[in-house]
Amino acid sequence: MKVLAIARNNLVRLFRDRSAIFFVFIFPLALILLIGLQFGGTFAPRLGVLAPSPGTVGAEIIENLESADGVEVVALSDETGLKEGVERGSLSAALSLPADFDERVAAGEVSEVGFIARPGGVGAALQPVVAEVVQRSVLAANAASFVAAQDLATFEEALVTARTIESQLPASEVQVTTVGEALFPASLGRFDIGASSQLVLFMFITALSGAAVLIQTRELGLSRRMLATPTSVRTIITGEAGGRFLVVAVQGLYIMAGALLIFGVDWGDPLSALAIVVVFSAVGAGAAMLLGTLFRNAEQAGGVGVIVGLGMAALGGAMLPIQLFSPTLQRIAHLTPHAWALDAFAKIRAEGGIGDIGLELGALAAYALVLLLAASWRLRRAITRP
Repeated sequence: MKVLAIARNNLVRLFRDRSAIFFVFIFPLALILLIGLQFGGTFAPRLGVLAPSPGTVGAEIIENLESADGVEVVALSDETGLKEGVERGSLSAALSLPADFDERVAAGEVSEVGFIARPGGVGAALQPVVAEVVQRSVLAANAASFVAAQDLATFEEALVTARTIESQLPASEVQVTTVGEALFPASLGRFDIGASSQLVLFMFITALSGAAVLIQTRELGLSRRMLATPTSVRTIITGEAGGRFLVVAVQGLYIMAGALLIFGVDWGDPLSALAIVVVFSAVGAGAAMLLGTLFRNAEQAGGVGVIVGLGMAALGGAMLPIQLFSPTLQRIAHLTPHAWALDAFAKIRAEGGIGDIGLELGALAAYALVLLLAASWRLRRAITRP
């Protein structure tokens, strides 16, 4: 019971710290959102279209744009909204069709179509796509305009005939083949990679921040007071380890649940995901306890903890997908527990189960065992030394 009381006390201290609540519970989900919006795989660029009087040809352009893969068309009502949308980033690009577009095309005259986008990025890349759709849409209209200019038929009659002939022409078929293995599965959601990487990143940083709490416990003499009671050193060490573990596990489960409910993140097999969180929490608990025995004051431990946490996260693939690392750097990355945890999440996202991540769980368990044993030995010396 004393072990549970010590562990529970650490959890209570977490919820009483308002700044910790922000960095433990709010900031990770906000970062998952930002990363998903910026780099998510299912992102579709938004194309604003301003067409005051689209007519037959203009309506066909809009219809073809709406049917284009990977483009979301947004109807606009005025030019001010068009420019502001592109400037503020709510639109990737915008297309403007003049009010007399159909009349000028029917008359065989040149009609200027407006296209605006911010330099670089997705918006500029949309320009050739939009240009191809516009050219393809006015092809039949240009033919009808030529026929009407020869007084062979009216523009409307010639346009119907031209579209009928165009629809009977064999369509070009484009096949896309991925050579080699894809870096990420096609079913990967826009928030999935960011969720697992941020989960690992924040769990470890939160764990290392617990080193400062452990030092404060010694500085305030709480450990020695507990020793003055019928409480063994083993009970104190187990309780402190349990407290670190509880804090990290609660954050990990919270991030998983929040990402699932808010962003629809697919964590894969629930049992396997839970196992990864539990074992990685034990790794974090061991690292926090060891760090807490290596420094004399909380400020030193806090500063070093942040540096170590961010450095290991960057090396372990929690900031940049490890799939983008060179083969040599990938081997070096697996010196960190982060890489093993991320490998495990990648496997269960690819329909793997608990049996498929045995190697990864074993590696994490080995990290946890070594760190906890070393930390327990150091902590025993720290609290029993005169």
